[in-house]
Amino acid sequence: MTVRKTDQDEAVTGLVSAGGGATQSMPHMAGLRLAHKNEAGSVGADVIRQTTISTSVTLSGVGLHKGAMVHLVLKPAKADTGVVFRRTDLDTDDVEVTDIAARYDTVCDTMMCTVIGNAAGTTVATIEHIMAAISALNIDNLIIEIDAQEVPVMDGSSDAFVATLDQAGRCELPAPRRFIRLLDTVSVEEGLKTASLSPNDGGFRIEFSIDFDNPTIGFQSLAVDVSPESFRGDLSNARTFGFIEDFEMLRSLGLAKGATLDNAVVLDGSKILNDEGLRAPDEFVRHKVLDAVGDLSLAGAPILGLYNAARAGHAFNNQMLHALFANPDAWEVVTLRHKPAVSEVVQIAVSAD
Repeated sequence: MTVRKTDQDEAVTGLVSAGGGATQSMPHMAGLRLAHKNEAGSVGADVIRQTTISTSVTLSGVGLHKGAMVHLVLKPAKADTGVVFRRTDLDTDDVEVTDIAARYDTVCDTMMCTVIGNAAGTTVATIEHIMAAISALNIDNLIIEIDAQEVPVMDGSSDAFVATLDQAGRCELPAPRRFIRLLDTVSVEEGLKTASLSPNDGGFRIEFSIDFDNPTIGFQSLAVDVSPESFRGDLSNARTFGFIEDFEMLRSLGLAKGATLDNAVVLDGSKILNDEGLRAPDEFVRHKVLDAVGDLSLAGAPILGLYNAARAGHAFNNQMLHALFANPDAWEVVTLRHKPAVSEVVQIAVSAD
């Protein structure tokens, strides 16, 4: 795929696009060609730069399906690495076996969660909640060492991952951050499920609705302009949810061994089984938006556009990205620079007398 270079500045919520320059392919973006030449010293002070974490941090928790304790080590990574999961429990140091790029085209299963895999058959499951936190907090490059095949579920939300990333801190790298900017609308539809990505120079916005045949959930909708602040305030603590009959079925199949009322909202008909109840009346759609933030982060770069979806899940979110990248005329890759601050002008009225 190729993208056009952009020479005209465009306002984007306090940001403006940087001029084009030569293109360069970046391996972690699955063949995209980028509208900025990445050379030492070529990045101006006002250009928005890529980031990583400042120091390594660890995190442990139980895996949702296997029920085993999982240990993570989050490590800083150099520019243009992207987010890479590295399996440390395998009897090899060959990165072709241990490493999996967190990218839409490495997704290999979306049945109960988002699972990524590599050509060697190595997989990591349930990546959506940690990826949502990484993306929403504007972290571009990260190595995640993991000693199991699934990310720990923690409390079913992104809160623990946000806290861990805050502990690590964030630092800039000497390379421009690249954004995928929508130029036209791309849509997918499957029965009652619909989704589209369309232009939105205000940043990344999600408008999401769900409709369950359950009186406690029913129809819920939510619109969020995704930012670190909105993610922390509106989405991060929304937990995954399910129905008691589904958990019983999964456990009969040897799955959901780590699922408890401490890491999921569980419904029995219209009754919520968790003693503390819901964290918000619309926690269900909030969690679906959280999932979408994580799933769409697999585009490989932040999206400048509007994602409008109804009844979508992990599979449909991934299908949306495949449809987007199959239509190269609908998007471009841009670098951005900070919008200069506008000095306040004090006007003094002078009498005409």
